[in-house]
Amino acid sequence: MRRHDDEEVHEHDRGLAYDLPVLARRRMIRLMAGAGAALVPLAGCTTDSSSSPTAASTPSSSTGDASPAECATIPDETAGPYPGDGSNGVNVLKESGVVRGDITRSFGDSAGGTAEGVPLTFTLTVVDAESGCGTPRKGAAVYVWHCDREGGYSLYTEGVTDENYLRGVQETDERGQVTFTSVFPGCYPGRWPHIHFEVYGSLRDATGATAITNTSQLALPKDVCETVYATQGYEGSVDNLGRLSLDTDMVFRDGHDQQLATVRGSVREGYSATLTIAV
Repeated sequence: MRRHDDEEVHEHDRGLAYDLPVLARRRMIRLMAGAGAALVPLAGCTTDSSSSPTAASTPSSSTGDASPAECATIPDETAGPYPGDGSNGVNVLKESGVVRGDITRSFGDSAGGTAEGVPLTFTLTVVDAESGCGTPRKGAAVYVWHCDREGGYSLYTEGVTDENYLRGVQETDERGQVTFTSVFPGCYPGRWPHIHFEVYGSLRDATGATAITNTSQLALPKDVCETVYATQGYEGSVDNLGRLSLDTDMVFRDGHDQQLATVRGSVREGYSATLTIAV
């Protein structure tokens, strides 16, 4: 497990100080907006409000249709210190090869490494909030990134600064969906296991790193994390997860219903995760 208490190397915990001012402003905006909640109908969107976030069956291809009363724009969250979108140093979005579905390997002139870990395929469905989550956003684009099983971020963390794996962007299809092949992320100190994503109006906007419409994070269910972290290679995640909960995580503690993915599968066969994103 990489050490993250080294100030020069580990910005995940520096990320607390880095992220909190952004989060504080967003919390204040939400509180102010709450004063007018009685006057403005709030639309919510969930993938499956009647079942547990985990299941053993094969996931369906539902686009996450919901009634207007259940539909709300995905919560806006910090991109953190390692976005790789040009806002904090390197810009991977302008590199040839970033548009891809399999993000396990590095591409281009990087070191060419492969992220190891339990297989994870995740599908994000982008829908229009104003339609009550009933209209898919075809032709939008989603950029995703997350840490490896040791908690390191490519491009930034010592030892993987020459890699750009676990990053990629895709254009949504007619169902508003993008699917990425990856590995299950580890749990590093101070953060619940998660996947970052940015939504853009088009693939051209994404590869130009302009006009982000939404920035948020996907949370992974506790029982699945515990199962994965009991396997070889994830040993360092066990204690980190044990010190956290969704209700105490700096990002998800103010509500995670719209961000908690539905996950199915097993360590042996790999996992699949789904989340509907209303924009």
